[in-house]
Amino acid sequence: MAQFSQKRGKRQDDDAWSSAVDFLLANARLVLGVGGAAVLGIATLAVKRLIDRATSPRDEDDVKGDTTCLEDSWKDLSLLKATPRLQGRSSPAALSQPVLLSAPLLFAPEGPADADRQPAPQLRSRAPLCLTFQEKLLAYERDHVSIPVSHVALAKQLAGDIALELQAYLRSKFPELPFGALVPGGPLYDGLQAGAADHVRLLVPLVLEPGLWSLVPGVDTVARDPRCWAVRRTQLEFCPRGSSPWDRFLVGGYLSSRVLLELLRKALAASVNWPAIGSLLGCLIRPSMASEELLLEVQHERLELTVAVLLAATGADPEDRLLLAWPLEGLAGNFWLQDLYLAEAARLRALDDRDSGTRRRLLLLLCSVCRGHPALRQLSRGHLTQVVLRLGEEEGDWAEEALGARFLQALELLVGSLEQASLPCHFNPAVNLFDSLRQQEIDNMGSVLYLGLQAPEGLL
Repeated sequence: MAQFSQKRGKRQDDDAWSSAVDFLLANARLVLGVGGAAVLGIATLAVKRLIDRATSPRDEDDVKGDTTCLEDSWKDLSLLKATPRLQGRSSPAALSQPVLLSAPLLFAPEGPADADRQPAPQLRSRAPLCLTFQEKLLAYERDHVSIPVSHVALAKQLAGDIALELQAYLRSKFPELPFGALVPGGPLYDGLQAGAADHVRLLVPLVLEPGLWSLVPGVDTVARDPRCWAVRRTQLEFCPRGSSPWDRFLVGGYLSSRVLLELLRKALAASVNWPAIGSLLGCLIRPSMASEELLLEVQHERLELTVAVLLAATGADPEDRLLLAWPLEGLAGNFWLQDLYLAEAARLRALDDRDSGTRRRLLLLLCSVCRGHPALRQLSRGHLTQVVLRLGEEEGDWAEEALGARFLQALELLVGSLEQASLPCHFNPAVNLFDSLRQQEIDNMGSVLYLGLQAPEGLL
């Protein structure tokens, strides 16, 4: 009877607990919502079971299910721990406020993480800046075109040292061939360097005997190519073949650029001890075998550059054109390509010096933009220089404030030239500089530049 009364009292206590839990959950559902009521209910039941086991006497039924009930209680507590917290809804006024995130520390101080921790300063919201195209263009020039002065000085030093080493090698390897002094030059020396893509030009001049050689325009030869020139051997009746050391490179009575290129290519690739020279100069030098041009890839711990070795021929007259041995195809394979770089650079410098203009800066911007876009890489420095020269002769205002307008004019001129597939040379209108491009390449570049005129910021 006593046991029955004890169990009945326990049942009444349970009913009281159940009524209290139901009342609490009902009110909690109204205040906390469904998720909060579920969490509170699980916690209340788990605590209730633990209190029952601690205060009530152990009977046979409790002894049998003791282990199971304890495991259920810990499961309830683990379920409580794993239940995610639900964030209360924010008021509409709170949602309109900006959320400020603390910036991560770039350099964390040493020591315990909790010691002397100071709250991170809040970031102030800034109004968005609306930059004009001129301002964006100048920012692009500062970030992508400008080269540190220290890098320019180091590149010049390396190029000069390589020139001296290569000149000593040529004189020892080919003592019978009169090579002139090797002179490095190019955009790096003229303030026209637009990144590492521009090559340092290392001219290897051929000293031709006066009176034995003459320069013949390409239009007067079987090639009929106005870009090319031929170097013809003359005075054979008075100075027969073999009188000149360069006679061994004759093909059909003309000095062959192809034969000379092969000779120098084999020497640069197989005979020159570039590892020893690079070790002496503190860099790594490797001849590039993937290109038909004679290129030397130079890797220094501070920079990388490419040196283009160019065989050059000129006549006895100082005003004669400078001709380069170039890998040409077809009937012009043994001819020489007229070099326009020196004339272009001199003309740009003269125009800018006349009015303190920004023509050379515009050329650097165009070169950098075209090299950074996959579809525009076929536009070489020669193409872009001709565009800037044409604008430079026509337009009068070349102040820095007009740089953005001149940039857009250059794009318009390029689009018009691509539509006609014609870009005449500034110094020889008979030469079309787009002759070497395929029609598909011309169409792709034209479409990209046309879209660039609509949104020029996309090109930067």
